Amino acid sequence: MAGIRRVMVKIRGRVQGVGFRYFVQRAARARKLSGYVRNEADGSVVVEAQGLESGLEALLQELQFGPSSATVERIHADWLEPVKFEGEFSIRF
Repeated sequence: MAGIRRVMVKIRGRVQGVGFRYFVQRAARARKLSGYVRNEADGSVVVEAQGLESGLEALLQELQFGPSSATVERIHADWLEPVKFEGEFSIRF
């Protein structure tokens, strides 16, 4: 899996109930990333994405703003070890 990276991102702010997960899914799939996005009980959104570093960096830039109906207050990213055999990017409920 040379050149493949994985990142876990926690996004805080007004990010639930505003289409944020669908925004992330579209952005990740456009960059050919795998992984998932899900809402957390504390009101945040968590993203785990995997793919080429350039695609992940572009996704991180988009997560700074989210969809127009969202208000992103802060994001925190942790780089992880890639996983094997992951399917397309999905929304987890």
